[in-house]
Amino acid sequence: MSHKRIPKRKAAIAVGGVVALGAAAILLPSANASQDGAPDDVAAASRTLKAGDASDLATRLAGTLGDAYAGAWYDGEEKRLVVNVVRGEGDMALKVRSAGAEVREVDNSMAELEAGAGTLKSEATIPGTSWAVDPRTNKILVTADSTVTGDKWDQLESTVESLGSGMATLKKSEGTFRTFVSGGDAIFAGGARCSLGFNVTAGDGSPAFLTAGHCAAAGDAWSDQQGGEPIATVDQALFPGDGDFALVRYDDPATEAPSEVNVGGQTVPIVQAAEATVGQQVFRMGSTTGLADGQVLGLDATVNYPEGTVTGLIQTNVCAEPGDSGGSLFTQDGLAIGLTSGGSGDCTVGGETFFQPVTTALEAVGATLGDGGAAAGDGGAGAGDQAGAEEQAGGQEAGAGAGDQAGGQDAGAEQDGAGGHQGVQEQSDMGSSRHSGLTPTH
Repeated sequence: MSHKRIPKRKAAIAVGGVVALGAAAILLPSANASQDGAPDDVAAASRTLKAGDASDLATRLAGTLGDAYAGAWYDGEEKRLVVNVVRGEGDMALKVRSAGAEVREVDNSMAELEAGAGTLKSEATIPGTSWAVDPRTNKILVTADSTVTGDKWDQLESTVESLGSGMATLKKSEGTFRTFVSGGDAIFAGGARCSLGFNVTAGDGSPAFLTAGHCAAAGDAWSDQQGGEPIATVDQALFPGDGDFALVRYDDPATEAPSEVNVGGQTVPIVQAAEATVGQQVFRMGSTTGLADGQVLGLDATVNYPEGTVTGLIQTNVCAEPGDSGGSLFTQDGLAIGLTSGGSGDCTVGGETFFQPVTTALEAVGATLGDGGAAAGDGGAGAGDQAGAEEQAGGQEAGAGAGDQAGGQDAGAEQDGAGGHQGVQEQSDMGSSRHSGLTPTH
């Protein structure tokens, strides 16, 4: 059987101007003054950057600054990278400005923040909690879901207070942290439904795809139709632990598995994997809720699911629901960022959603994605035809994990209703199929 690719769930998207990622961003001078009152001739060194280029710059500066580096985040409105430098490190601040980023002096070093996260791990690993460093506040953002009450809440609160003033922020989430088993296209195994994340090439050159690791608990053989013949088999999977990802190989080695995400009649070419940056705008595609967007809130997040603790995740405010697990998190210009893991809330009230970084998943399983890292040439994000919303009904969604139960059942099935897209609308006056793109929904 030669399987071309898994059929896609449709969601309407805008026809706008998307430019494929080039070999390097065009850097333009910024006339705005820096936050710490540097002279105009120094502040003018800050540059406008694409999010992907800002991520690369942040990685380079982290290595250059050493202990003076205290995180970085991307200002999407100004299109600038803001780098935190420990107060009193004037020479290091000058290096940041000369590299084209803005400087913000802060009190908490990265080592202190990481030590605080270590204390949370040893003293407050409670199901329904998560934490991640938030460089915008220079604090650890600690979140507790609705199941964390009574003695558990007291334990968490006292641990946060023990970190000291100005080290952490504690907030309550109305939902329940759970894995979203039930992204791109729907895939099925053992009565569960998940979402395909990204097509990849396995280490031996055979076609495969990435999805969430917790999806593999439903079974080894996966189909593109509920009750259909298997088309792919789980090769490697990790969950819980240091990630939530799985490599699933197509059974037919002749399978054509394009590096793209179908967002409803149109496709976004995926050119390469990239690291996430706090503040970056991202889009998520899932088989339950279709297309949604939001921002990256934190990196290297720890999430305590009922099934166990998962580390190294990306925290976002993008909504998701059961069935979206494994689905793709990507940028407008074709960078693969993450695989949907889990979170709280839904696409009606919102909530937190956590994602497995694609870069670490690829490294762990020995696979490559897109062109393997080279920059893309010119190209659009698919056809400019109207993309209407196509709902799916019927099918079972399996919420691997607790749903709203702290004890953690492995497959709490629920009926698949209409998973509407997130209001991304077509602008028919834009026309050209080579310039179709995504419009934020909020």
